[in-house]
Amino acid sequence: MANSHASKILIPGHDEPAVRTIGLSDLREALRRGWDDFMETPTQLVFLGVIYPLIGLVAARAAAGGSLLPLFYPLVAGLSLMGPFAALGIYELSRRREAGRDASWVNAFDVLRSPAIGSIAGLGLFLCIIFVAWLFAAQLVYRATMGGLPAPTSLEAFARQVLGTAEGWRLIVIGNVVGFLFAAVVLTLTVVSFPMLLDRNVGLAEAVQTSVRAVQANPVTMAAWGLIVAGLLLLGCLPAFVGLAVVMPLLGHATWHLYRRVVA
Repeated sequence: MANSHASKILIPGHDEPAVRTIGLSDLREALRRGWDDFMETPTQLVFLGVIYPLIGLVAARAAAGGSLLPLFYPLVAGLSLMGPFAALGIYELSRRREAGRDASWVNAFDVLRSPAIGSIAGLGLFLCIIFVAWLFAAQLVYRATMGGLPAPTSLEAFARQVLGTAEGWRLIVIGNVVGFLFAAVVLTLTVVSFPMLLDRNVGLAEAVQTSVRAVQANPVTMAAWGLIVAGLLLLGCLPAFVGLAVVMPLLGHATWHLYRRVVA
């Protein structure tokens, strides 16, 4: 794989940021630096305070049965769609550390004073629309595959239906394919756009276009990054979601350093 400093993609306009080609070694370096940032400015207690009440409310409602039950997994999986926006404060902490400035979890709220807060909010709203669209799509897939089965009355009954019937396995396959498409769109539009809005005086369109060009220039590496994100989020969910308090800030810090290696 090419080193991140070895070559640049030629761009049509001189005002557009140059996009570097990167390799898997750059992903490892971004994760290493992200881990260093996390250890210096740990934010796991903050993420626990946000993640656990949210997931707890959804889980309690799902456990009681009802219309929310089939959406429990899509809601939890949807965290990855909103992750780039939720990690804004983490990008800011990495930016401050890189500049040699003091950084604590309080500084995460400095993003609210960013000159680009309007563009950031606009892109965040767009992610919210994608998240809602994903929930609608997940509901349609559920009705198309398992709509003919009796409505489950508990989380255990729903799990038995999904894992023990042909309809359930169709739901798993089709649902994950649809979810992959949504995740690929979000990755392409936001892999560098949010950090870029924090870092530079650019507009929303230019930040998103740069993110798209970064993916076009590095399709294999960005696909690997998407798999790394998905794998780490899955690992974070397994121990009763506790691991997300580490995984989400780690990925946020690493995304900042990935942006630095991709965009000249």
